[in-house]
Amino acid sequence: MDFSSKLLENAVNEMSQFPGIGKRTALRLVLHLLKQPNSQTQKLAESLQLMRNEIIFCKNCHNISDKEICEICSNPNRKEEIICVVEDIRDVMAIENTSQFRGQYHVLGGKISPMDGIGPSNLNISSLLEKVKSGKVKELIFALSSTMEGDTTNFYIFRQIEKYNILITTIARGISVGDELEYADEITLGRSILNRIPFNISLKNS
Repeated sequence: MDFSSKLLENAVNEMSQFPGIGKRTALRLVLHLLKQPNSQTQKLAESLQLMRNEIIFCKNCHNISDKEICEICSNPNRKEEIICVVEDIRDVMAIENTSQFRGQYHVLGGKISPMDGIGPSNLNISSLLEKVKSGKVKELIFALSSTMEGDTTNFYIFRQIEKYNILITTIARGISVGDELEYADEITLGRSILNRIPFNISLKNS
């Protein structure tokens, strides 16, 4: 792809680093920005810079937040004794969109994947174990994607906490095996949350 401007080429190269954005799509986006008023482009740049510099992670659940404790964790109407374990912020958003879950979350920040060099120490597992050990948790819901990595992560955590007197469940398999949670439709995902089953039963059926 030939560019008449080095500045344009640099902008396209930076834009094309986003997931799912190729060079042609990046070029369309950059050319669109060039047609916009300077004030709009400036506002976009400022919002991205502000997000990058000031966004933080909730100290309780590791969800993305504007404050030390996110709005979900600080909401007195949420049940702190029920924790839904998810991979990342996109899964929190997907479950929240169903309006079927009134507990709190724990964002692991990924899944165990030896092929990618990701082990338990690379994830927010130790803080989850501390919550369980505190005795405040009554139910832990595994809501990771039904992939090999997701199942491996579920089983690892299960083995760490099975000795504690809490209910350990997993979302029902309304989600197809191999599917990522964020791509499930809201109705299917909502039913999977409501119809969750004991995790040890899911082990027998897998």
